[in-house]
Amino acid sequence: METSVMSIHIVEEIQQRLGFPHLHKVDPNIQETKEKSELSHYDKLAQASIPTVLAGLFSFTRTDKGTNYILSGGGPAKWLDMIFGDKKSEAVEKVAHYAGVSKDDAADNMEDIAEEAVAVIHENSGAEKATSDKMKNFMSDQRHHILVYLPAALQMGGLLGDSSLDDRTNKMEGPISSFMHNIEDKFSGGSKKN
Repeated sequence: METSVMSIHIVEEIQQRLGFPHLHKVDPNIQETKEKSELSHYDKLAQASIPTVLAGLFSFTRTDKGTNYILSGGGPAKWLDMIFGDKKSEAVEKVAHYAGVSKDDAADNMEDIAEEAVAVIHENSGAEKATSDKMKNFMSDQRHHILVYLPAALQMGGLLGDSSLDDRTNKMEGPISSFMHNIEDKFSGGSKKN
């Protein structure tokens, strides 16, 4: 199995490129960031929207349809429509509720993140020589980076049909947890034929 071209941390890359505030890791014991009560609406919007969009993209890249759509550069549809399909409004509503912002603000923010994330995925999965497998491998390598920032209150696992996204063990870190996450990430690299 090939590895991605570069080793980056996609959550931090998106946060830096779009100028969002620093995100906080979710504490696996409380299933929330320790700093949530101190965060502004803008901070909460970044905390919810970046990992939500990336979790959606992770699920989208598990399918041949998803990787082929990204490889082709997309089409006239907005990215959120493609990533979340008929669950887009529910995903947007969950982010808006978590952050205490309007659905329009959440949707605009999430669309910007999706567009930038697709660019990062292209750049880091082989650019002009990107393949479906390279993209799937790149996103598999990013899975743990995404999940440690994804607040459980958003219940994205239920929305995306992958209960492992909300599992607190995915938010644990340390030498043994890191080893187990590496194994888990490799097994999550399989594709669905859609």
